[in-house]
Amino acid sequence: MSGSVNVPSSKTNRRENFAVGKFLKKALIAAYSPDTQKWLVVAPLIGVITGLVIIGIVVVILDFTWAHLLPLYYQHHLLIIPLTTLGFLLTGLIMQYLTPDPNEHSTEEIIRSYHEYQGRINLHPFWFKLLAAATTVGFGGSAALEGPSIYGGGAVGSWLWTRLRGLKLTRADRRVMLISGAAAGMGAVFRAPLTGLMFALEMPYRGDELVHEALVPSLIASVVSYGTLVALLGSEPLFAFIGNPHFAESDLLWSVLLGALCGLLALIFAIVFRHFRSFFIKLPAPHTAKMVAGGLLTGVCGLLFVTIYPHQPLLPLGADYEVVKEILTHPHPSHCLLVFAALKASATIFSLGVGGVSAMFVPLLLIGGSIGKVFGQAIVGVSGIDLFAAVGMASFIAAALKTPLAGVIFVAETTGGLSYLIPCLIGAAVAYVISGEASVSAEQRAA
Repeated sequence: MSGSVNVPSSKTNRRENFAVGKFLKKALIAAYSPDTQKWLVVAPLIGVITGLVIIGIVVVILDFTWAHLLPLYYQHHLLIIPLTTLGFLLTGLIMQYLTPDPNEHSTEEIIRSYHEYQGRINLHPFWFKLLAAATTVGFGGSAALEGPSIYGGGAVGSWLWTRLRGLKLTRADRRVMLISGAAAGMGAVFRAPLTGLMFALEMPYRGDELVHEALVPSLIASVVSYGTLVALLGSEPLFAFIGNPHFAESDLLWSVLLGALCGLLALIFAIVFRHFRSFFIKLPAPHTAKMVAGGLLTGVCGLLFVTIYPHQPLLPLGADYEVVKEILTHPHPSHCLLVFAALKASATIFSLGVGGVSAMFVPLLLIGGSIGKVFGQAIVGVSGIDLFAAVGMASFIAAALKTPLAGVIFVAETTGGLSYLIPCLIGAAVAYVISGEASVSAEQRAA
């Protein structure tokens, strides 16, 4: 007795293929919804344009202005005060006469735009504000490139919203594009796309709230902006650790103590800065006069340090990327680092408190790194103190800016110290709690 085999008919095969095709179509539609498709177009555009803007900022400030003035300041100390004051004078004139509000710029403008203006940025003074950032930082203001980069990226995102009406973008989308541009700016200028993403999502709030709706477009924009910049300027991390990348269990306890110390000091710094800034905003004097006073005081901080320590390459002025490398990779006496941290904090208050155009991510990094290195040398008593410099950096940023994840990720991405993630997370968490709701930003909102 022979068995029979059922062979599917061609009609049955067609029916099954149709069902499979219908299933795949539904799956693709679900995966690439109109909203997702929109960001696959918009976010890369934000990233590319922002990356090109950041390249211009880096070249003008780091490779042109500051690259020429820094060696001049080291060789001729008496030029520090007049040239720094000159830079602040130019900033004051630009902001007072070429912008509608000289006190509105940088990161604070982006945060205010997100909360109050649905992501809308006044683009008429865009180039003037970038020029003012160049004269602030490039002549020695104690700030860095993240201010104009975040502002530049945010403005690009806001501007693109007006140019892509064919994609049926909503008013809420403009806020997302603003944050995505800020993420792209931060990610590109520090060659740290994940830091750009986290900082932008944490930036508008001082609580535990994140801008969840901007996650995917910010990620795409930050990565594309980073790729645009490194394609032309290289992908080498800005800073790098040397020495032993390992840590002992006892170092976790030391990280708790260091985090508490940084949290307390960041609390004091934030309160002093906010009061100083509020005083100068309300001061009935021309903005240019305020800037000249700030430039003079900032220059005094620089001259004072090089007078006390003429052979230490730790000038507390300018973008200071080279000083971050010095603190991470070379030994320095504890008393020298303490004086540097104090004068860096003072110069930052004078530079940005009077209205200097930029932000203080890197200055906070340097203050925290100096405190951490002194903590490792003088209290823990270890020679391999890279760990505590890293924990101090992440902790001070977490406490003063209320961006704990961005601070930790920044240290890991820009230094290559991935093995220090856990101590940095511990220190940042403790510092964040100890500092309470104090923040250097007046525009951040409670969650």
